[in-house]
Amino acid sequence: MISESDLLRPDWPASVAVQALSTTRKGGVSQMPWHSLNLGSHVGDNPANVTENRQRLAALMGVEAGQIGWLNQVHGTRVVELVGDNLNDCPDADASFTREQGVVCAILTADCLPVILADRDGEVVGAAHAGWRSLCGGVLENLIRAMAVEPSRLIAWFGPSIGPTNFEVGPEVRAAFVEQQAEAEYAFSEQSARPGHFVADIYELARLRLSRAGVSEVFGGGLCTVNDAERFYSYRRDGQTGRMATLIWLD
Repeated sequence: MISESDLLRPDWPASVAVQALSTTRKGGVSQMPWHSLNLGSHVGDNPANVTENRQRLAALMGVEAGQIGWLNQVHGTRVVELVGDNLNDCPDADASFTREQGVVCAILTADCLPVILADRDGEVVGAAHAGWRSLCGGVLENLIRAMAVEPSRLIAWFGPSIGPTNFEVGPEVRAAFVEQQAEAEYAFSEQSARPGHFVADIYELARLRLSRAGVSEVFGGGLCTVNDAERFYSYRRDGQTGRMATLIWLD
């Protein structure tokens, strides 16, 4: 079963009405190479194991499995609002938000950056899948607009992601970010082993996007999914692997 020590809980000044967590790979029933708490239904794992893992997670959270709004993430920028009657739709989207109690926003990752947002009054929460394509495309800005709260009233937390020493990208990725925001230059280093390539700090890139959008209080970051094989899935490290979830909801 999933234990509290298997989870990451945000250390942030959110309202008492806001609940959030990130899973690790521990506490489930999936076999290798998805061992063990794989929550992704699209990665080749036994569907019965994924269902059991999701039910275990829901039980730990104190919700029904059907209250979790899973998305079909496509590395895009679409945002959907989750309400009680659309939670089984699994829409093509990379961010979601809700104002309803007991409705859970969920993001699956295995290197990409999960970002959760909450307003200080505990009235609206959201989550985004911020891989580099979605991040550069504006998924965080779209989510902030959709939540319809003054950005200065929002706080953000970063779940586990690939770290800045392992996220090698080509020059076109750096150019795409720097073209939109000159300060993004400082999130890229030429320490890559491949000539002409860079290593990128996706945490810093997300902080820059949030700051420009008016969200100044950002927490989390600093973990690396690639470096910590015991706790985290990493697509870049392993190829075929499971998915972790970062979830946020109003209690």
